[in-house]
Amino acid sequence: MSECYGDVCITCSDTAVQVTVVRLLEDEMAVVDTGAGEETVSVALVSAGVGDTILVHAREAIAVVGPADPECQP
Repeated sequence: MSECYGDVCITCSDTAVQVTVVRLLEDEMAVVDTGAGEETVSVALVSAGVGDTILVHAREAIAVVGPADPECQP
């Protein structure tokens, strides 16, 4: 499920990346859209919901940088 290039996964590189939460899972995990595919990351340190843009480093969400667009919610 992770999108890796060489030995580096998108959310495991040396920089934090913005991704979008696709769905929340059990145990404070979430599936996110990296723009290059989907990956599973921990959201234990943040309060994120589906559609939120989060900042991820080393498969750990470290900040919510944008809320879900209310017009895109069901």
